[in-house]
Amino acid sequence: MSQNFYHDGSRRLQDAFDSRRLADRLESARMHVTWSQSDREIIAAAAFFFLATADADGRPDCSIKGGMPGFVMLTADDRLEFPDYDGNGMYRSLGNILVNPHVGLLFVELTGERRKLRINGRAQVIEDPARVARHHAARLVVEVTAGHIFPNCPRYLPELVDAERAASEKAGILPSVYAPRPGYLPPEPLWKSKPDLKEVLPAARPPIGAHDGVDDPTRK
Repeated sequence: MSQNFYHDGSRRLQDAFDSRRLADRLESARMHVTWSQSDREIIAAAAFFFLATADADGRPDCSIKGGMPGFVMLTADDRLEFPDYDGNGMYRSLGNILVNPHVGLLFVELTGERRKLRINGRAQVIEDPARVARHHAARLVVEVTAGHIFPNCPRYLPELVDAERAASEKAGILPSVYAPRPGYLPPEPLWKSKPDLKEVLPAARPPIGAHDGVDDPTRK
């Protein structure tokens, strides 16, 4: 396991909620440092992702970066780059990168398997005209070298609905069946029943499948 995937704050909460074993198993079994086939598919199809940066004092900022699918390019087994397009001129994200290279990226699929992918790494702003020219209408390019790559459970993602269903659903989305709400006990997520994780789940929890089949009042 890596030396800096978890820090003392994470460990304190893991120990408080008996999840250290699970956290260590997820790190050893899921975290990686080069792109998997699933990673490549998610990134290649992405029309947007979320970018977290921080300034020199550690004050965070988060933004969304978008473009045509394929606008994020994988350039090495642990590296990607994306264009910086014309924007509002504040340069908060790229400005942060100039003084603090640590970044976090989150890719989310809203349809299909609805996979989530998290990437933590170090970024740099590229001004080289040849690199910038690889991206249509780019002004600059940001290169990210991954340190931690790990899939993330889509458990609490809301469900997008089609136009016909959207007419009868608030804001055209349905909340996740796993989202806690009064009068409703969510089912257990499928990942908790996977053989390599069952044995390391926190002790204080209902058995797998205890809530399967419970009606979700928001979906009637």
